[in-house]
Amino acid sequence: MLNTEAEAEEVERRRKLEEALEVKALRRIISAFINYPEASEEDIKRYERSFRKLPQAHKVILSHLPLKFQKLRWCIAQNSYFIFEMLKAFEPPLDLSQDTDICEDQHLDNITTRCCGLNCKESVKPSSEEHGGGISGTCVAIKEEKIEHSNELNDVSLSSGLKHQNNTNSVGDDWCKEFQDLGKQFPSASCNENISSSSPGWLSPLSQSHVPLVDVDKVRCIIRNIVRDWAAEGQKERDQCYKPILEELERLFPNRCKESPPTCLVPGAGLGRLALEISCLGFVSQGNEFSYYMMICSSFILNVTQTAKEWTIFPWIHSNCNSLSDNDQLRPVSIPDIHPASAGITEGFSMCGGDFVEVYSDPSQEGYWDAVVTCFFLDTAHNIVEYIEVISKILKDGGVWINLGPLLYHFADMYSLEDEMSIELSLEDVKKVALHYGFEFVKESTIETTYTTNPRSMMQNRYYTAFWTMRKKTNPA
Repeated sequence: MLNTEAEAEEVERRRKLEEALEVKALRRIISAFINYPEASEEDIKRYERSFRKLPQAHKVILSHLPLKFQKLRWCIAQNSYFIFEMLKAFEPPLDLSQDTDICEDQHLDNITTRCCGLNCKESVKPSSEEHGGGISGTCVAIKEEKIEHSNELNDVSLSSGLKHQNNTNSVGDDWCKEFQDLGKQFPSASCNENISSSSPGWLSPLSQSHVPLVDVDKVRCIIRNIVRDWAAEGQKERDQCYKPILEELERLFPNRCKESPPTCLVPGAGLGRLALEISCLGFVSQGNEFSYYMMICSSFILNVTQTAKEWTIFPWIHSNCNSLSDNDQLRPVSIPDIHPASAGITEGFSMCGGDFVEVYSDPSQEGYWDAVVTCFFLDTAHNIVEYIEVISKILKDGGVWINLGPLLYHFADMYSLEDEMSIELSLEDVKKVALHYGFEFVKESTIETTYTTNPRSMMQNRYYTAFWTMRKKTNPA
């Protein structure tokens, strides 16, 4: 009996610790979103300090720069409006006011990211499936006209207030007036001033939190990811990455029917566009995502958006490098390019939040899926062998695995954590592991693509990604 009680106490202690870790991680992510304008303002102040150090003769040559700095502030205010509307629509699955002192001495996994034109994927502390932290394994079905996420990322009505201006399609002489008008509603870039009284009560305390700049960089990565998934400007990149996958699915499943549609899982679904496109092809599609940065944003786009091109963001303003012109750097991007809920999704479309291995190692998932699609996902693993093992287990016999992506392992350079596992295999070894777990190659090629790259930048980072279709053998050894 004592052992049973002690075991129960230990289970409860671990549950409370995990929940506290989840709350702490989610607070940090939300604080990063909230402090985006403040951190961006610091960048502009740095630009202005550098300008003031110039000799007078050089200032005369570059006399247009002060106006550019004001334009940047205007763009930051527009991005901030989008971010704060997104946060107001978010319903935290946990009580963010609870005490987290229990985890002060516990280890939190570092958050890793691929930015600057590379893949931007974030990870937070894995959570158990018992409680919906950051992020646990819960799934919610998605319906036409109302798209819902797990972890209560539900749709809410838009608050009244500043929307994107209709005349942001050009960066012209009327910028000063527009900025002045906007400034009446956004007096400064301070996060505290941007959180209105209509915001949820849990938001305001988080605006006081100190936020590492690396976390704010992740917010900027998310803004670029929005372009990749939900802007007309990202169509070229989607054609490079998503179109080959969609065409392969259509080829492999030619006889799809509404009565018994095939099932397809998309681990690492990001902002959800690929999973939605697969659903529109007639699949029961489920996106799986572990990052709250991604889930908060995708939920807003999928749930709250009322029309195509409802929002305007300025995704390229945070780098002065490799710009052909100021107008290129300051150009607006309208999102989303389509209205997600009116796109023609198949009944059963869902988004599932949680760690891929934890969620899909559940016995109920074994042999459930007709297809698994991994796009820029495999290299997010601590142990890529485990990813492949799980993919094999959850596929039906004869099911297909379609992959497109590089092998830029996320945890390869985690020098600060000696115990951080990172299994980094060559492409040749990855293929051998797949064969070991009962896969056989159907087709294989290399596809050149970019990832969240500014198409007008003088620098273009390109991947030569591995693209393959494998089929799981019937009754593999």
